[in-house]
Amino acid sequence: MPHATQHADVATAELDSALRGGPFHVALRAAIAARGLPLQRVQHHLSRHGVKVGVTSLSYWQQGARRPQRPESLRAVRALEEILELPEESLIRLLADSGESPSGPRSAARSYRSLVEASGVLDQLLAELDCPPDGGLHTLGHHERLRIGARRELAERESHHIVRAHRDGVDRFVAVHHGDRGATPELMRVQALENCRMGRIRWHRDTGVLAAELLFDTRLRAGDTFLFRYGVEDGTAGVSREYVRGFDSPGGQYALQVCFDAAAVPVRCHRFAQHSAAAPRSGCHDLVLSGRHRSVHLVEPRLRAGFLGIGWDWE
Repeated sequence: MPHATQHADVATAELDSALRGGPFHVALRAAIAARGLPLQRVQHHLSRHGVKVGVTSLSYWQQGARRPQRPESLRAVRALEEILELPEESLIRLLADSGESPSGPRSAARSYRSLVEASGVLDQLLAELDCPPDGGLHTLGHHERLRIGARRELAERESHHIVRAHRDGVDRFVAVHHGDRGATPELMRVQALENCRMGRIRWHRDTGVLAAELLFDTRLRAGDTFLFRYGVEDGTAGVSREYVRGFDSPGGQYALQVCFDAAAVPVRCHRFAQHSAAAPRSGCHDLVLSGRHRSVHLVEPRLRAGFLGIGWDWE
């Protein structure tokens, strides 16, 4: 059964990577997938360990919608390490690393992208491109399209922006791309697709962050609207499991579409939101893959400050 063996090898590799780098919900999901256990069986094994946890709670834990916080839940996490044949303290350590104390709740997990932003890397790259904190543009509409490749990697992302200038003289936009863990930004390719051309590009190798200057070839006056489109060819990281977009202030409409290769179709997808990097995920609900196009999407008619994203589970 070469196919089954290959599938097992991929699952084991994904689990090893998740246990090393987290976050907790990704590691838990990978461990359950690697052992091939449905959540009902996991719940049954937990009950044999004297721990009561509902299937719904387990599902929320592996989606990142909720976090184990109560003493009973933390007992369950330690039991899961044994049930799923994981190294001792491996899941508990990931809870602690992401801000959740094993002895009690402190704060919810932060996304990898928010940790990158908090590290000051993004500020450093923007400073190198002489980009002020306020770029002078207000978003009226933003449509992103992601393509997940045959290796389950984030292959490319395309962004279409509709903006309005709120001061005179704006003639550029700095696009930021955060690769998945292990991405190599110097190997990515940025393309100016419509109403812009490429300027300077900067990146930070350790965090996989790339910042690219898009030049408009016109100077907008306050009140002017502008449309532009760009793309980023990535494909440099490993398995992708979610995409998160952060928003600093209220704005216009946002749409996110994720398209999957025919050779890499997830078993389920869901959307989620976070009010802040330290807040628990909320507004989680399943998204149904469209048939022949193998895509899911979300639309937010009027943005609020915080985070929005789509996650997906592999077999």
